[in-house]
Amino acid sequence: MATAKSSKKHTRRRLKAGAFGLLAVTLLFFLVRFCSQSQPKDAFVDGGEAVDPGSLYGFSLADFAPTRHVVKEGQAFGQVMDELGVPYPKVANLLSLSKDVFNPRRWRAGDAYWVFRTADSSAAAHYFIYESSQTEYLIFGLDSLYVEAVERPTKIVQRAVAGSIESSLYETLADQNVSPAVAVRLSEVYAWTIDFFRLQKGDRFEVIFEERYVDDTSFVGTGRILGARFVHNNKPYYAFRFEDEASGIRDFYSEEGEGLKRMFLKAPLEFARITSRYSKNRFHPVQKRWKAHLGTDYAAPTGTPILATAGGQVIAATYTSANGNYVKIRHNGTYTTQYLHMSRIAKGMRPGTRVEQGQVIGYVGSTGLATGPHVCYRFWKNGKQVDPLREPMQRTEPLPAKLWASYEAQMKPLKAQIDALAAMAE
Repeated sequence: MATAKSSKKHTRRRLKAGAFGLLAVTLLFFLVRFCSQSQPKDAFVDGGEAVDPGSLYGFSLADFAPTRHVVKEGQAFGQVMDELGVPYPKVANLLSLSKDVFNPRRWRAGDAYWVFRTADSSAAAHYFIYESSQTEYLIFGLDSLYVEAVERPTKIVQRAVAGSIESSLYETLADQNVSPAVAVRLSEVYAWTIDFFRLQKGDRFEVIFEERYVDDTSFVGTGRILGARFVHNNKPYYAFRFEDEASGIRDFYSEEGEGLKRMFLKAPLEFARITSRYSKNRFHPVQKRWKAHLGTDYAAPTGTPILATAGGQVIAATYTSANGNYVKIRHNGTYTTQYLHMSRIAKGMRPGTRVEQGQVIGYVGSTGLATGPHVCYRFWKNGKQVDPLREPMQRTEPLPAKLWASYEAQMKPLKAQIDALAAMAE
């Protein structure tokens, strides 16, 4: 009898335990189902909390699965659209909608693009994103057929560097991971005061300039030069940018408010190197004899544009056996310049033509008595050939007195920063 009662008790306990177990499993099932239904389909879970999967180009990664591609050699835009299953009428419409912002003939092998497909089993392509530049991309809506050009926000930061010339300005800046554009812009700022083809070892500089970044980390270009000091032949040359909307002034001035521009550019080329200086006695490489060389030779690749160093009137644009193709310009009653050995003379250059400072008048070549591509730059003062590199030139008008206070407020902090850089480098 006791044994029967004990057996019944064990049976009831097993039934109770089974019921509780079934109830626990049922509750767990409904809890898991509820949680799964309350979470976004493609959300990530970390510590029990839903995490936003984020977005790319403004599209949620919970809805789309983007893939990155690059344009292949010889691959056409229409071919890519065809591979995505976009029919020709839609492609024609997209090209029509994008005609002001996109030229399919200009996209190049290696350019990046993204395809946004739905994150479901159909994996249909809905959007095509083309990286047109580092700062802009184009969105092509493949369903609703629209094209949108989107410009990424950029951040401008100031950077200051200093250096001493050991080989070249480009290399000195490159050693500090500075864009070559800074060297170009420095040569433009000082085009009237320093001949950058005569820089010497030991010349030094300090420069404050702008750099542009996307997403705070991706460098996308160099902006304006704000201030600089260049020490050439132990003489310092300051330059500070100044802009005034009311007067329309947008130029560089010295620390004393003097304009940097002069009547003549220091050189007739933007990029070159001097191979032979003004000399009254030089061994001529073609004629094989010693003779005066009253010009300055600038070597550069054939076809490099030659610039008028000052405004004036063309008095000759022709060819001779010695000078080759050349242009001669009278600037005023005092000064005349000549540019020899051109591969060709620029269109429109003829006697009587007016030219502006910096205007292209011809292209580097080796016509006439020349052993290689270069331009021989000759300079007359009062009918006598002189060395243009030694000729002092009057500056442009100084900054108007009424703007000095505004200029000084901008210039002084930059000068203090530059002088501090110079002191650290010495």
